[in-house]
Amino acid sequence: MDLQEFKKQYVQTELGITADFGKIVSLIDFGNVNYWFEEDRQTHEYIALKDGEKLFVSIEKLEEFLSLFSSDVRFYYGKDSARQNSLWFIQKAQEIFGKHKVFTKSIQKIKHYLGTASEKETNTRILHHDGEGDFVYIPKCNFDVEISVDAIKILDYYDTVCLLSSDADFLYLLKFLKQKGKQVILIKGGHVIRQLKAVSNLVINAQDIKKHITGIKQKPGTRPGLADRNPESTGRTTQVES
Repeated sequence: MDLQEFKKQYVQTELGITADFGKIVSLIDFGNVNYWFEEDRQTHEYIALKDGEKLFVSIEKLEEFLSLFSSDVRFYYGKDSARQNSLWFIQKAQEIFGKHKVFTKSIQKIKHYLGTASEKETNTRILHHDGEGDFVYIPKCNFDVEISVDAIKILDYYDTVCLLSSDADFLYLLKFLKQKGKQVILIKGGHVIRQLKAVSNLVINAQDIKKHITGIKQKPGTRPGLADRNPESTGRTTQVES
């Protein structure tokens, strides 16, 4: 048995992904996944992050991890054509997952008015003002429809859908897939509604796969600290600039 096959068996056993799940397609709602570890202050080894450091989801590690048990991996994320970093990130995602496995559309910017003094103090976005008060633009790009349509279009090509999201809007899709005889693996970060858990055959907490998919980066405006401390890192750690 080679190293990759050993790792594949180890991860599947660790997470409870048995042969009964058959052929698995993984659908990544990356607008959700990208923030799974935003508030974490320690690594998977319970080592405290230094001041100015934060965890991020490495898309190289994410693809490598999902490929250990998935026959098909699809990546959904919005792009901001006005930002070079955003276009670069989508290009890197296409290189990693495959050009035809990355689905994107333009991000919409929604006005969000800052209602309290504490909200204004903690705001890090560019502040705007109009007749109704101070506001910032919040990027929004929802892929619920695209992911749902794709899951139905390729219905005959998988036995189990693995959804990486905590979005309650996917409940209707997952119920439909169960009615069609499909199994559901839900990989979620943070709280999800009880009904979403109930319709899933296997629920995996993002904290349980932290060691497989994260790296460490400096927060914007801070001095460089320790580099990626994940011992399984390949050295490629593409991240999203927030």
